[in-house]
Amino acid sequence: MYFKEAITTSQKSDDSVQAQQKGRAWGALLLAGGFEVGYALSVNGSQGFTNLAWSLIALVFFLCTLFFLSVALKKVDVGIGYAVWAGIGSVGAALPTVSSMKHYPAVILASVAGYQ
Repeated sequence: MYFKEAITTSQKSDDSVQAQQKGRAWGALLLAGGFEVGYALSVNGSQGFTNLAWSLIALVFFLCTLFFLSVALKKVDVGIGYAVWAGIGSVGAALPTVSSMKHYPAVILASVAGYQ
């Protein structure tokens, strides 16, 4: 009886640790997506890597996004992790561009109409 209870308690503990590790992996994936946005925007600021300061900032963002993505993909499936990371990067990099346009509702409508 005691042995059976010890196994059950051990399994619950293992499940808790795995859930915690999975949560940290998703947090690392969100960080990787944020660093990807920073990388995309800083590459634009580097003006084709001719501006040294922005080029160095882009390099730091690039290294951070790769590090956190590799940490996340140890626990998150590669296909799902990559899709989430790429989605965060794409949307995050596009939002400042779209929001700076004067006629962005028309641009959004045109892009939606183009997909139909």
